[in-house]
Amino acid sequence: MEKIEIQNPAGKLGVLIVGLNGAVASTFITGTYAISKGLTKPIGSITQTATMRLGQRNENRFPKIKEVVPLAELDQLVFGGWDIHDENVYESCIRSEVLDKRDFDPLREELERLRPMKAVFIQDYVKRLHATYQKTGANKWELMEQLRQDIREFKAANQCDRLVMIWCGSTEIYLKEKDIHKDLATFEQAMKDNHPDVAPSMIYAYASIAEKVPYLNGSPNLTIDIPALLKFADMQNLPVGGKDFKSGQTMLKTVLAPMLKTRMLGLRGWFSTNILGNRDGEVLDDPDNFKTKEECKLSVIDTILQPELYPELYGDVYHKVRINYYPPRKDAKEAWDNIDLFGWMGYPMQLKTNFLCRDSILAAPFCLDLVLLIDLAQRCGFKGIQQWLSFYFKSPMHEANQHPEHDLFIQGVKLKNTLRMIINEKPIDFLDETIELFR
Repeated sequence: MEKIEIQNPAGKLGVLIVGLNGAVASTFITGTYAISKGLTKPIGSITQTATMRLGQRNENRFPKIKEVVPLAELDQLVFGGWDIHDENVYESCIRSEVLDKRDFDPLREELERLRPMKAVFIQDYVKRLHATYQKTGANKWELMEQLRQDIREFKAANQCDRLVMIWCGSTEIYLKEKDIHKDLATFEQAMKDNHPDVAPSMIYAYASIAEKVPYLNGSPNLTIDIPALLKFADMQNLPVGGKDFKSGQTMLKTVLAPMLKTRMLGLRGWFSTNILGNRDGEVLDDPDNFKTKEECKLSVIDTILQPELYPELYGDVYHKVRINYYPPRKDAKEAWDNIDLFGWMGYPMQLKTNFLCRDSILAAPFCLDLVLLIDLAQRCGFKGIQQWLSFYFKSPMHEANQHPEHDLFIQGVKLKNTLRMIINEKPIDFLDETIELFR
C-alpha cells in the first residue's frame, strides 16, 4: 500500500455552516468552545473520545484517534455561516432551548460575536419557515456568486488556511434527479434560468465547490448527490459527503436490523413514529418536506436485510415511518418503534423501543467529527464521495456502481480502517485469533 502524504493541519480551519442559528449548529458551536476551554467532555465524538486498535490485539496498542491521526485541534476552528434570521449564536441558544443557560453563559462573549451572513432562501422549498434575513438577486446564479463572495471575504477576514462547509439547515421539499442535474453546463444554465429543480442547498454546494471548499450534507435533500456537482467536485479535487445525520431512530434501525439478519429472524413489519417540536419538526409537518425525510428513512431496512436474497424472511415487510410536530417537546424528540418479527417454525414475536433523545445533542458531535474528517480527507488528497464517512449518515452517498452500507458496525470498521490506512497502519480484519487455530 502506497504511503499517504498528509498535509500538516497547521493554521486556522474555517467552518462555514448553513443554518448557523439553528439548534444543531448553535449546540455544535457551543459544545466545541466548551470542550476547547475544558468546561465539558467531548461525549459522543468519535474523533475526540474513541480509541483505535493498532496491530495485533496482544500488542495492546489502543491509542485515542486524536493522538495518532493528524486532525485539526479544536482551538483552530473558526465558525461562520448563513441563516434566515439575524441573531447571534448566544441568542440562538436561548431561543432553541437545547442547552441550559449555565452551560453557554460562560461562553457569551464568543457566541455573541458570531452573527450570520444573509442566507439564500426560497420559500417554495421550505414552506413552513419565513425568512427575515435573506439575499436578493436576479436569478440563482447571482445568488450563488454572492455566496462565493461571502466565502472569500470570510476566509480573508478570519485569516483561515482552509475551509469546510456543512449544511445544518432545514429539509427541503422532495426533488428527484432530472436532466438538468446530469451535466455541469446544463446545471449552470439552469441556475441562470431560475429552474425550479435547482434548490437552495444546490446553490450552496455549487458555491462551495467553486471556491474549492469540501462540502457536507447533513440533511436528506437532493443536493451534492447529483452527477453535475459530483463531477464538479472531482474536477476541483474535493472530498464531499452526505447525507442526513444518522443520529436517532435510524441509528437504532442500523443496529437492530443487522441483529435480525445475523440471527436469520424474519420480519413482518416495522412501524416507526416520532414526535418533536423544534424547527425541524415544524418544517417536516409539511407533506412535501416530510417526503424527503421519509424516502431517506425508508431506504435503510431493505438495504440491510437484502430481501432479494432472503424472500422468505424479508420479502414482504410492511415499513411505515411517521413524524409528528409536537411543539411542547421542542428539541427533546421521542421515537417509538414497533417491530413484528418471527422465528423458529414461524412463531411471532415483538420488539418495541422507545428512544427519548435530543436531536441536537446527538447531531452536534457528528458535526464536529465530520468537519475534522473531511478536512483530513482534503489534506490527504482524497476526492469525490467519502464512503468511509457513511457511519454518520442515514442515506450514505455512494458511487453508482456500488451499494450503500447501512450496518452501523460495518460502517464503524470502515471508518477506523480508513484512519489506520491514512496513518500507514494495517487495516484490521479480526482474523488474528482465528489464524492461530490453524498454526
